[in-house]
Amino acid sequence: MVELGSGLVALASALAIGISAVAAAWAEKEIGVAAVGAMAEKEELFGKGLILTVIPETIVIFGLIMSIIILVLTK
Repeated sequence: MVELGSGLVALASALAIGISAVAAAWAEKEIGVAAVGAMAEKEELFGKGLILTVIPETIVIFGLIMSIIILVLTK
C-alpha cells in the first residue's frame, strides 16, 4: 500500500515544475509580444529580442531542479 506521504511528495514535485512552466510560458508570451513589436520598428533588435525571449526558460530549469531536490531529499 502506498503511503500518503509519498503521494504528497509526488504532488509537491509536480507542482514545482508545473507552476514554474506556466509562469515561464506567461513571461515568454509577454516578452515575445514586446520583442515582435520592437522588431517591427527596428529590425536590428532581433538579437536582443531573441535573447530576452529565451531568458524565462531558466524559470523552468529552476523548477526542475527544485523538483529533483524534493524527490531526492525525501527518500
